[in-house]
Amino acid sequence: MKKVVLLLFIGLLTWGVSAQEKTAKIQFKSDTVDYGEIEKGSDGVRVFEFTNTGDAPLVISKVSSSCGCTIPKKPEAPIAPGQTGEIQVKYDTNRVGPIRKAITVISNADTPTIILKIKGNVIGMDGR
Repeated sequence: MKKVVLLLFIGLLTWGVSAQEKTAKIQFKSDTVDYGEIEKGSDGVRVFEFTNTGDAPLVISKVSSSCGCTIPKKPEAPIAPGQTGEIQVKYDTNRVGPIRKAITVISNADTPTIILKIKGNVIGMDGR
């Protein structure tokens, strides 16, 4: 009987330890970058800043855009717990008109898919 109780106790202890797996968590400073009103041909590079608030390394496996006019760039190295990183986005500002695009971030975080947004308006040299 003591052996059964001991085995049961060890089994519960092992299960409890495995239930406490470490996870990465990604927290963005903001999920939207607002370009505001910018002139055609101006610098289209902006940055989404984030922090790994989890207790395991954060690996961003893929970053994609809803349009070929926006080029996102992800960090290649894992982001350690408590550390910050950034996703760079470059919008083609030679396209005049409103900006409304989505950036999809896929990672090993507890929320594996996050959608970021960019918005603004590119105006021509004549103000339109």
